Amino acid sequence: MPATARTIRSNAAPAGRDKERGIRSTRPQLTVIKGHKSDSHSMAGGFERLLSWTRARTMPLVHIVIAVTFLLASLLGSLALRTQMVQNSFEASTVQSNISRLTQDVQDDQAQLDDLQASLPQKAQKMGMTPQQGSISVDLSGYKASEGSTR
Repeated sequence: MPATARTIRSNAAPAGRDKERGIRSTRPQLTVIKGHKSDSHSMAGGFERLLSWTRARTMPLVHIVIAVTFLLASLLGSLALRTQMVQNSFEASTVQSNISRLTQDVQDDQAQLDDLQASLPQKAQKMGMTPQQGSISVDLSGYKASEGSTR
């Protein structure tokens, strides 16, 4: 099947012939803007350009202010949260070291008490004490006060 040739019809004149035909172009023309970029004023120039862009447009200025405010609040919030976390971590490590020191002190005191209890019978024998040989009870049911004592 032979392909049918397609043709494109246009009212546009070929390049460079629009003056010959008297056709006036409706397309916008590009122009070169001459200027120089100064390194020392690039920040101020950018800020001035931003202000001039937002003067005619009120909503973009509001959006920019809201975005900058949100970013600053987020930055300050994250810094405050991180500072609080570091303080809590420091306090937790201090408390943990105090707990371990107190636990060690309790273990030392318990070991000393166990040693004293183990040496108690030997010290009592050196003092002349004897172990108890059964239980002793005191019966106060028949008790009478002596006549010389006063109540």
